[in-house]
Amino acid sequence: MKQAAEQIAKHLLDIQAVILRPDDPFTWSSGLRAPIYCDNRLTLAYPDIRKTIAHSFVELIGQRFGDVDVIAGTATAGIPHAAWVSDALNLPMVYVRGSAKSHGKQQQIEGKIQLGQKAVVIEDLISTGGSVLSAVKALKEAGVDVVGVAAIFTYQLQQSKKQFKDAGIEVYTLSDFQTLLSVAGAEGYIDDKQSALLGRWHDYPENEDWMIEGLAK
Repeated sequence: MKQAAEQIAKHLLDIQAVILRPDDPFTWSSGLRAPIYCDNRLTLAYPDIRKTIAHSFVELIGQRFGDVDVIAGTATAGIPHAAWVSDALNLPMVYVRGSAKSHGKQQQIEGKIQLGQKAVVIEDLISTGGSVLSAVKALKEAGVDVVGVAAIFTYQLQQSKKQFKDAGIEVYTLSDFQTLLSVAGAEGYIDDKQSALLGRWHDYPENEDWMIEGLAK
């Protein structure tokens, strides 16, 4: 699994689905300043990479969750990956909106589900975990047995770890921040100083001392 995680991390760096800018931080939608930004929607433009991701998801689901009845994708970024995985496993697929529609059937879950079905939720990125856990909650309220979450990448933030633990939901990812940091250093995407700044941000993401120190040098 380590080699596969490193391969996925290298793919994400190569196509700039993950960009590392410790010297010029991004501002996330939450307002958090961060030296990393991940947009896994870019993987859709690379057939070989998206096939590798789908194959890795299939292996992960088999190893971690066993037999499941349905694959659920989060809207919108998790939908295509859920579709490829459900096709490979020959399983039904549904997707879950962030909230119920205000018109028509006013559904939050699109597709056909049945009480007691075992589902794995596919997500593209885990940051705080809030959005995918909202999807998990909607599925559970509809009577689905959510056995876990599978995602392409996680920032490995403590907030997300706590949220999944509190919710009692298992989560596994194809790659993660620490693996990506190692690969980025080995491949020359960042130098030792930048790697240290990224590490300090990861340990205390809401403390901007890492950024002040980094930009001052």
